Amino acid sequence: MKTLRLMLGDQLTRDMSSLDGLADGDVILLVEVAEEATYVPHHKQKIAFLFSAMRHFAEDLRGRGLDVDYVELDHPENSGSFTGELGRAIARHRPDRIIITEPGEWRVREMMLGWSEHFGLPVEIREDDRFFCSRGRFARWAEGRKSYRMEFFYRDMRRETGLLMQGDDPEGGAWNYDRENRRALPARHRPPPRRRFEPDATTRKVMDLVAARFTRNFGDLENFGWAVTREDALEAMQHFLQQCLPLYGDYQDAMKTGEPFLYHAILSPYLNAGLLGARELCMGAEREYKAGRAPLNAVEGFIRQVLGWREYVRGIYWLRMPDYARTNALQASRPLPWFYWSGETEMNCIAQVVAETRANAYAHHIQRLMVTGNFALLAGVSPPEIEEWYLAVYADAYEWVELPNTHGMIMFADGGLLASKPYAASGAYINRMSDYCGGCVYDPKLKSGEGACPFNPLYWHFLIENREHLQGNPRMGMPYRTLDAMSDEKRATILREAGAFLDALNKPATAPQAPQGSLDL
Repeated sequence: MKTLRLMLGDQLTRDMSSLDGLADGDVILLVEVAEEATYVPHHKQKIAFLFSAMRHFAEDLRGRGLDVDYVELDHPENSGSFTGELGRAIARHRPDRIIITEPGEWRVREMMLGWSEHFGLPVEIREDDRFFCSRGRFARWAEGRKSYRMEFFYRDMRRETGLLMQGDDPEGGAWNYDRENRRALPARHRPPPRRRFEPDATTRKVMDLVAARFTRNFGDLENFGWAVTREDALEAMQHFLQQCLPLYGDYQDAMKTGEPFLYHAILSPYLNAGLLGARELCMGAEREYKAGRAPLNAVEGFIRQVLGWREYVRGIYWLRMPDYARTNALQASRPLPWFYWSGETEMNCIAQVVAETRANAYAHHIQRLMVTGNFALLAGVSPPEIEEWYLAVYADAYEWVELPNTHGMIMFADGGLLASKPYAASGAYINRMSDYCGGCVYDPKLKSGEGACPFNPLYWHFLIENREHLQGNPRMGMPYRTLDAMSDEKRATILREAGAFLDALNKPATAPQAPQGSLDL
C-alpha cells in the first residue's frame, strides 16, 4: 500500500508519528504554502527560520535514502494552500492513503478532517506524541474541575515522569522555587555571549526570498542567527545547559537594556518546530543538577516552563477551543496601539522590548508578560488584536501555545480559568526588575501628575474599571483595600489622568499587512 505522508513546518523530526511504519514506495511531502498570507504579518525571521529549517530537514531525509517531495514557495505551480498542494501531490504520486500527524492549530485540524471526503482517500490523522501529556490525558485531568491551575497539573507531570523526584517527594522538598528566581540583574553584570549561527547558502537563499516577497512584514533579517538544523539546535541546547542554566533561575525575571537574551534558553523556536524534543531538554537540565553543575532553583524553573506551562497551555487550547478564543471576561475593546508595531513611544520599557522584538523575533517571558502584556491588560486592548501581535512577531509563536498564554495569562480574558489573578502591575515592578526606567522620560516613583509613569495611573484605573469582575478575587483583596483607602479626590485624579492618556493613544487606520503570498506555518 503506497502512502503519502504529509509533514507540516513545525514537525521537523524523524520521530514524528506520521513516519511510523514508513515503507519502500512511501512519499514524504513537505510544502511551503502561502495559505496563511492574510492571517498575521509574521516576523521576517520567523518565516526565514521555518522555510530554511524545512529545506534542511528535507535534505536530511533525502540523505537517508527517503523519497521526499518538497514544494518551495516560489514554485510556479504552487497553489498556495495545504489542500491544493496535497491534491497536486496525490495526482503526482497516486497514493492509496494519506498519513498525517495532528497539527498544532484547531483550524488546520478542522481542514484536515474534510480531506478524506474531498480526495476520496483514507486520511489517517495520528496523535502528536512529542508531548508528555496527550490531549486525552489532559482532558481526564481537567474533568470535573472548576478551574485549571497549572501548579496541580505540573505536580502530576512530575510524578508521572519522575523528573526531579525522590520517590513520591519533590527534589529538595518543594515543588517549585519561584521565590528564588526573582533577582534583578546587578548593574555591571554581563551575561555570556550567546551561541548564534551564521546563515549558510540555503538559509541565505530563503532570506533573499523573504526580503523580496515579504517586504511589508514586521521585523528585520539582519540579526538572523537561528539554528536551522537538528545538529545546530543540539549545539544551542548544550550551550544553554552548560553556560546559562546555572544562573537562569536567579535572573529569569530580570530585564536589561541591550541584553535581549540574558540567561534564557532561546530554545523554544527549535522545540516548537521539532528540531529539539521536550524530553531531551528536561532530562538534559536534570542531568546538570544531578552532576552538581546547576542549582535546583534554576533546573526546576526551567523544567517547569517545559513540563509545566508548555504542556498545560496546549492542554487548555485543545480542551476549550474554539469557544475559548471568543471569551472576553473584562470586555476589553481598545485597538492595539500603533507603537506595538513601530516602537515609537516615550515609554522606554515598551520601546526597548519592541525594538528587540523587531531585531530578534524574540523577547523573554517577563518582557512579554509584564511589559507589552501588562500594558495591553491595563489599557484594555482587545484580546484578538494583542493575540494577533504576539502570534506575528515571535519566532516561537504558534496558536496552540500563544493563544492560551495571551488570552488567559496576559489578558485574563477567560475570567480566571487559567490564571488565578490578572498579572497587572504598576511602574514599580518594571523599575525593580529592569534598568529601563533610568532611560525614560517618565518617573516610576511619581504616581500622578506631569512626568508620572503611565503604568501607575493605568494600574489603579484598571482596578476601578474592572471592580465588578475582580473585587471578589481573594488574590486582589490587598490592592482593592489600598484603593478604598484613597481619597475621592485621588481616585478622581487617577481616572482623569489615565483617561486622558488612553484617549491620546493613536492607532493609524491600517496596521501593517502582509502582502499577497505571505504565510503562516
